[in-house]
Amino acid sequence: MNYRTALIRAEKALEERPFNLNLLLDLHTILLNSVRGRDKQRGKFRNKQNWIGAPGSPIEQAEFIPPDPLSLMPHLSEWEKYYHAEQPDPLVQLALVHAQFEIIHPFLDGNGRLGRILVPIFLYEKKVLSRPMFYLSSYLEMHRDPYIEHLRNLGVQEGAWNRWITFFLTALDEQAKENAAKARAVIELYERLKLRIIELTHSQFAVPILDVLFERPISRSSDFEGRKGMPSKPMIMTLLNQLKNADILKVVVEGRGRRAQVLALAELINLCEGKNVIR
Repeated sequence: MNYRTALIRAEKALEERPFNLNLLLDLHTILLNSVRGRDKQRGKFRNKQNWIGAPGSPIEQAEFIPPDPLSLMPHLSEWEKYYHAEQPDPLVQLALVHAQFEIIHPFLDGNGRLGRILVPIFLYEKKVLSRPMFYLSSYLEMHRDPYIEHLRNLGVQEGAWNRWITFFLTALDEQAKENAAKARAVIELYERLKLRIIELTHSQFAVPILDVLFERPISRSSDFEGRKGMPSKPMIMTLLNQLKNADILKVVVEGRGRRAQVLALAELINLCEGKNVIR
């Protein structure tokens, strides 16, 4: 939810002015809201030396030590200039932008999350994407060890930058293919469920209900009320109960007292997640 909120914030901000360090701080504030790292200078560049190593290890045993806090802002200033530079290939440029950000490591926590969300934001601002929707994290998490190894080798091994760029472009290519296949599967699921729900309910509200479910695949009955094209509350409950009985909707949290049930369009969620997270 934080990731989604941050992307919406970035998209709106980029309508007014180009990407900048203040927006980077805003995104950090959003991404670390109520999660790990929320107490580590959320929304602020670090004023302490950090390092990367085994949990609990001292700086003397660090595998990588980013720039010291006093030189942080000059590094970030140069990084921001390169982010906006006109380069022959924006994808290669993005590979360098991402790597440089991880090397600078400007926050005490959340650098990985920020580095990953920069990918769709950069592609959107460079007009490679029409919307900032490209979740590269899936590929990077599946290939975490080579990802970290390539980053660690930068500036240490000869040819490491070329190998990093090759790895990063491969990641973009593979993720793009997976995203495209998943998008086609979502469209096919929508068409299949539309026919099934119309046949099941014989209601003129079948498609509007389905549209809300695809917009909010985890929802409460109250999420349907007051929307354009929606029927009365009793009719909404009748239709949702029909979908539950047909096993199209799953109950995630049972209702209690005045608290409504939390329902999930499990097939859509599992498709997007790539695994059965709701059974």
